[in-house]
Amino acid sequence: MQFTRTKIEDVVIIEPEVHGDDRGYFVETFRQDKLENFLGYKIDFCQDNESKSSRGVLRGLHYQLAPDAQTKLVRVIQGSVLDVAVDIRVGSATFGQFVAVKLSSDNKKQLLVPRGFAHGFVVLEDDTVFAYKVDNYYSPTNDRGIAFDDPAIGIDWQLSGDELSLSDKDRLQPTIFDAELFTYEDNLY
Repeated sequence: MQFTRTKIEDVVIIEPEVHGDDRGYFVETFRQDKLENFLGYKIDFCQDNESKSSRGVLRGLHYQLAPDAQTKLVRVIQGSVLDVAVDIRVGSATFGQFVAVKLSSDNKKQLLVPRGFAHGFVVLEDDTVFAYKVDNYYSPTNDRGIAFDDPAIGIDWQLSGDELSLSDKDRLQPTIFDAELFTYEDNLY
C-alpha cells in the first residue's frame, strides 16, 4: 500500500497493491494500522457508505461541522469519478485550495479527505459505484456545504454545465466566503 501526500499535505492518495493473474485479482483496500502509522494519528472509522450514479451526477461539496466533523476515505468500486477535497480551514496556508484526483475501478486509487475539508465528486461514467468510510455519523444539525461552482475556488469539473446533474440542495449551497467553516486552529481530532 503506497501513501502519497498531495499538494495539500493533509489530503492523501492511497494506492493499494493489486495482485492479479488469469483468474482475476485480489486487493487489500484498507489497513488501519498502516494508515495510522503513515498519518501519525488515530482514525476510528464507524460507517461505510455506497452510492451508484450516472455520468454527470455531481455530489458536493459537503462537510460537517464539529463536533461531528468527518474524515472520509473514498474509492470507486465500478466506473470513475473526479474526486475533490477543498481546504475550508480559515487561517490555513492552503485555505480555499483544492485537490482533484481521478478515482476509478481501474486505478484503484483512494483519497483520504480529513476533517476541515469539503468533499465532492463528479461521475465520469454511467453506473459508477462510489464507496467511502467515515469516522463520524451523519449529523443533520451540522451538515453543511459550499457551492460546487464557487469562482473563488475555481474547480474544473471536466464536464460542461449542461452535462451536470445536482440535487437542489447542492445547487443552493453558499460560497466559501458565506459558509460556516472551520478555523485552522480548531482541534478537529
